Amino acid sequence: MPFERDTLPTLIDQGAAEFETRLPGVLARLRNSAIGVINRVMAGGLSSLYKYAEYLSNQWWPDQADEEFLPLHGARWGRNRLSAAAATGSVRFTGAIGASIPLGTVVQRSDAAQYATTADGVIAVSGVAIITVQAVEAGQAGNAVIATALTLTSPIVGVDSVATAQTALASGADVEAIEAWRARILARIRKPPQGGADFDYVDWALAVPGVTRAWVYPGEQGAGTVVVRFVRDDDAAIIPDAGEVAAVQSAIDAVRPVTATTYVMAPIPKTQNFQIQLTPNTASTRAAVVAELQALYQRQGTPGGTMLISHQREAISTSAGETDHLLLAPATNQAHAPGQIPTLGTITWL
Repeated sequence: MPFERDTLPTLIDQGAAEFETRLPGVLARLRNSAIGVINRVMAGGLSSLYKYAEYLSNQWWPDQADEEFLPLHGARWGRNRLSAAAATGSVRFTGAIGASIPLGTVVQRSDAAQYATTADGVIAVSGVAIITVQAVEAGQAGNAVIATALTLTSPIVGVDSVATAQTALASGADVEAIEAWRARILARIRKPPQGGADFDYVDWALAVPGVTRAWVYPGEQGAGTVVVRFVRDDDAAIIPDAGEVAAVQSAIDAVRPVTATTYVMAPIPKTQNFQIQLTPNTASTRAAVVAELQALYQRQGTPGGTMLISHQREAISTSAGETDHLLLAPATNQAHAPGQIPTLGTITWL
């Protein structure tokens, strides 16, 4: 039978009964009597101690521990919280031939996000210099698409003030979310490392900042091969770029068995559009349906998997505000080829 902590009223009643037993005639149940006051103060203190003991017992278990205790569990199991990562990429500078761009030159995006060059550069005879940069502030906010305009924060003689991103500025990631960190700790406890089991590859991929989901496919490219695919749900686009794939490949190569040939690949997005007749067809209900479908695709969308029409209808039905709907498209389950991952496309409201 599980232990149940006594409530404060129960403790007050127990204390009053004890006083009445040991000191017959005392008024232990009157709130303004001396014994009654003492009894309530003692019961309140005892209740606080019970609550604190219950709180501490919860902290012993990583699935129940508060954020402040997770570092202890993470350190015990070798799963420390992933730090924020800075976005990196290349920037195209233009200007007069021979003009120098020193290491640490800072360029700024229109929203004030800044990037510093990680190498010296010189404008070549083509009038262009391609130099690698890194975001000054670590985090997902530093990610930017190709051709993003960047402005020098301090002028350089012979160098144009406006530069552009030659490649995507990518791989920036925020500090690992608490629940994602907790999930990695629990996965380590439930599935101890086996030196190359399928779940080991998933664990190694998830240890790279920014990676939120990963899947492993043993033997997909032949005997002795392992294919790993992953996504970055917190980025603007969940499909990783070449640099992010290379980062995961490097991380896995550093720990994988020497006999395994590992291929890290980006999933191929397969967009699914929807046609929904919704009741009531209001902005708030539409937003709720979109949120539920996005959550469904994040929970169940796997490379090579099948999206079930029944689950899609269920997601729409459970949306806040929805009283009725008719799902016109898709009309059946959607199977995907190996490597294809389902993604939510546009929704036409009818």
